[in-house]
Amino acid sequence: MNNENSTLATPALSTTKTNILRRLYYWTLSLAQKKHAVSLLFIVSFIESIFFPIPPDIIQIALCYANPKKSFWYAFVSLVGSVSGALVGYAIGYIVKEPIINFLTVYVTSQGTVDQVIHYFQINAFFWLFAAAFTPIPYKVFTLSAGIMQINLLVFIVASILGRGGRFFLVGGLIYLFGDKVKPVIEKKLEFITVTLTLLLVLGVLLLK
Repeated sequence: MNNENSTLATPALSTTKTNILRRLYYWTLSLAQKKHAVSLLFIVSFIESIFFPIPPDIIQIALCYANPKKSFWYAFVSLVGSVSGALVGYAIGYIVKEPIINFLTVYVTSQGTVDQVIHYFQINAFFWLFAAAFTPIPYKVFTLSAGIMQINLLVFIVASILGRGGRFFLVGGLIYLFGDKVKPVIEKKLEFITVTLTLLLVLGVLLLK
């Protein structure tokens, strides 16, 4: 990891709403420079699926630029950590329903958002789980809500693997193939890329119907 640490790149800071969130962002980014950065990548990926507000992409991108040949390994670590955390989030929502709803509406999002997520699940649980896992939509709200709604566990796992895997391996693949040439695109346009791909997926589903 020492060679990786010496060449880590710093992604551009995303706009944040509070100073606390801004400091949390910098702290998360600094984890990529630690000795056990890969383990920390797993931990951040894990807790982000439950409550942590900063996405693991920050650490993943920094590590991928430090050692592009391991880009797919870092993507895999992010995937395993994220889906493992999602399962814990699902279990928490399944077992502790009312306190989790209160937690979500007070500390994470609004009651209206939670109600909307429940409505999405009633329409098409697989699609919305995939969309939340792949795009900047707050995935943690969906993992906890999926447990509350007792969504089919197999559907939950498959959608999470496909969505999170698509997101993390997209980042790792771009850096592996194009390196520094794609750096500005990933740092500034990652959310745009994922949202666009999801919209294309929606269009494809509609055309099939």
